Amino acid sequence: MTRSLQTVAYRRASALDSDATGRRLGLETSQGATPTGAEDHPRFFAGFLTSPQAASAALLAVADVAAARYHQPRLSASLDPVVTGNGDRLRFESFSGCGGVYARLDVLTPGLDGGEVGHGTTNVDVNNPLREALSRIGTDDPLHLRVGPDELAVTTLDGPVVEKKVPLPDRWLRGFAEAQVIAAGFDLRAELPAGEAVRFLRGLPGTGGVRRGQGDPRWVVPAGRGLRPTTRPAPGAVCLPGPQRLEALRRVLRHATALRVYGPAVNGAADTAATAAAWEVVLPGMRLTLTLSPDVSRGFSGEGGVLTALATDEAAADAELISVLLAWEPRIDVADLAASSGLTPERVRAALVRLGTSGRVGYDTAEAAYFHRELPYDAERVERHNPRLRTARELVAADAVTLDGALATVTAADGHRHRVRDEAGVLSCSCLWWAKYRGGRGPCKHALAVRMARRGATAGSAGTAGTGGDAR
Repeated sequence: MTRSLQTVAYRRASALDSDATGRRLGLETSQGATPTGAEDHPRFFAGFLTSPQAASAALLAVADVAAARYHQPRLSASLDPVVTGNGDRLRFESFSGCGGVYARLDVLTPGLDGGEVGHGTTNVDVNNPLREALSRIGTDDPLHLRVGPDELAVTTLDGPVVEKKVPLPDRWLRGFAEAQVIAAGFDLRAELPAGEAVRFLRGLPGTGGVRRGQGDPRWVVPAGRGLRPTTRPAPGAVCLPGPQRLEALRRVLRHATALRVYGPAVNGAADTAATAAAWEVVLPGMRLTLTLSPDVSRGFSGEGGVLTALATDEAAADAELISVLLAWEPRIDVADLAASSGLTPERVRAALVRLGTSGRVGYDTAEAAYFHRELPYDAERVERHNPRLRTARELVAADAVTLDGALATVTAADGHRHRVRDEAGVLSCSCLWWAKYRGGRGPCKHALAVRMARRGATAGSAGTAGTGGDAR
C-alpha cells in the first residue's frame, strides 16, 4: 500500500483556558488554503459557541473517528481533523484510520455568535490534553472559540513549535473522495425525534473491537416514530453495516434533537445487499454526521464510484474550468455553475466528482448539495495511484482493446481475453471482478479500458473501429 508521511505543523498546541473573564477554546491551525492562496496558520473565526457542551462533545466525536480503526483495531497515529470556513459555517471533518467511517460536524450560523466566519481549509490540532479538557465541560456558560492564531501568537511566535508526522495512505485519500461521491446518491430514509433517537442509539452494540457477528450487515426498518432492527433486508430497510461504528454518536445523545438516516434511493436491488449509509444527529445550531462504508472490513477506497469520471478527458478539462468558479460556497448550485461555465448540468456534476477526488469539494446530505473545500494534500495522488484506473490506461496504451459494436475484447498481460458487453450504456465483463461485484463497486479495469478506447476511437476517426489504443 502506497503511503507518504504527512507533516502537520502548528504555532502552539490547541488548548482550553479559563480565567476570571470566562473560558476560551483555541484551536490552532496548520498551513491551509484560502481565497488568497496558501497561508500559514489561517484564522477562520473568533467569537462564541452558543451551545458549548454540545459543540465540545461533537468535536470529541469527530476526533474519536480520526483516531479509530474499526476493522482490526490497533494503536496508530491519526490525522488531525480538517476545518473549513465557508463564510456562514464551520465544518470539521475526519476519516477513520481503517478508511470506513467519515465524520463531519457542521457548526451552522445559529451555533456561532459574535464573529465572522472566514474562508479556507486546513488541519486543526486536537491533542490529548485538549480532549480531556473538552470532556470536562459541564455547563453551557459562554465559551469563546478561536479557530486560528490569536493576535499575540501572530506577533510573538516565530515559526511552528508543534509538529506531528503521520502516515497518509493513498487508500485513505481515495476513501475521502469515494465517501462524498456515494453520499451524493443518498436520500433521506428516516427521521426520529429526540427520544426515539436516544433510545435507538443507546441500544446498539458498543465498541471493544469487532466481535463475532458484529461485523455482519444489519438493517433497520422505520416503525412508527422509531427504527426496528432486523438481521435481514426488507422493503424500505436501510443497511446498518457494523452498528458499533456509531459509537462516537453516543457522546452527543443528551444534546440531540433528532436523528436522520440517509441511504441509497429505494430501487429493489439496493435493499438486498449491504450498502453505505449516513447517520446524522441534529444538535442545537449544529449537525454531526457519520457515513459508514458497506462493511466493517471494507473501506470506501475500493468502491469505485469516481472511476468513470476520472477516466474521461472531458471531465478533466471541465474540472479545471469549474474549479476557478468555486468561491468557498457552503452550497454549490449545479445550475448556477452550468450557466456560468456553459456546460450541461451532467458535465458539471462529473467535474465536481473529479474535483472531489482531490478533496476540493465535499457533499452535505442534509442540504443535498456539494460544498467547496481544499484538503491540504497532494491533488493528483488519488488518480495516480488508483490501481484499476492505472491498469486500464496501460491496457489502452498497449492496444489491448478491440472494439466490435456493442462487444469488445480486452487482452490482459497474461494473454487471457475478457469480453465486455455494452447494454444501454451499462458495461458488463466476463472477468472475476464483475462476477463477484456485478458493478456494485464501480467498473472493472477492462470496462474502464473499453470506455477509454471508445472515446479515443470516436475522437480520432469515425471510420476507426479496430483497436482503441492511442487513437484521438
